[in-house]
Amino acid sequence: MPTTADVSDLSVDLTGRVVAVTGAASGIGDAVARYVHAQGATVVALDVQTEACEALVADLGSRAHAVRCDVTDRGSVAAAAQAADAATGGVDVLVNCAGVVRLAPAEDLDPSDWQLTLDVNLTGTFTACQEFGRGMLERGGGRIVNLASQAATVALPDHLAYCASKFGVLGLTKVLASEWGPRGITVNSLSPTVVLTPLGRAAWDNEKGEALKAQIPVERFAEPEEIAAAAAFLASRAAGMINGADLLVDGGYTIR
Repeated sequence: MPTTADVSDLSVDLTGRVVAVTGAASGIGDAVARYVHAQGATVVALDVQTEACEALVADLGSRAHAVRCDVTDRGSVAAAAQAADAATGGVDVLVNCAGVVRLAPAEDLDPSDWQLTLDVNLTGTFTACQEFGRGMLERGGGRIVNLASQAATVALPDHLAYCASKFGVLGLTKVLASEWGPRGITVNSLSPTVVLTPLGRAAWDNEKGEALKAQIPVERFAEPEEIAAAAAFLASRAAGMINGADLLVDGGYTIR
């Protein structure tokens, strides 16, 4: 089986669009920022890791801005939304990639890990949607793509907090899609399997990873570029009739 994804067949025109990406300093967020930029978008890279965001923006060159954003802090998100709009004239697309994972058996899960997971993955997504969404509503339209997970569809051992947060993201996405669709904003989610970011490789390059791959019909994990390409499509004008959907990018793991 190939281990490197080929996303060259997908080409979407994001010229003139402004795409804000939370969690852009690393992993899926970094891949999304790079991919949409290559498709012509102006990128606003949002992350609490300021130096990494600035390095990403320097690498992208033109049409890129770095803005500090802590999704667990409402004031930080509001300030980031204002700064992004001021720098670009208005954000058209928000892709929520910021996330954390804290794993433990349910009876051993530390309450602080539960709270952090909910604060970042669920409340952080809500806060970003609300703060950036207000500007989109004022301008009459936009696109929001929220990162959920295969853990939002099936129960995974040791993933109590993570599953709870990602199931919540699906509910959040559907309600926003229902409320904001008539006002010009589509809201959808992406649900990947394990993604081979540097952290993903470190966590799953072992016997446990091989056992999990054996349960995926396509027999491999996802590459960051595959998630980025799916996000870019949902951000594009071609996806205007897709609203409130959850696109599983899991190689078929959840069909079994």
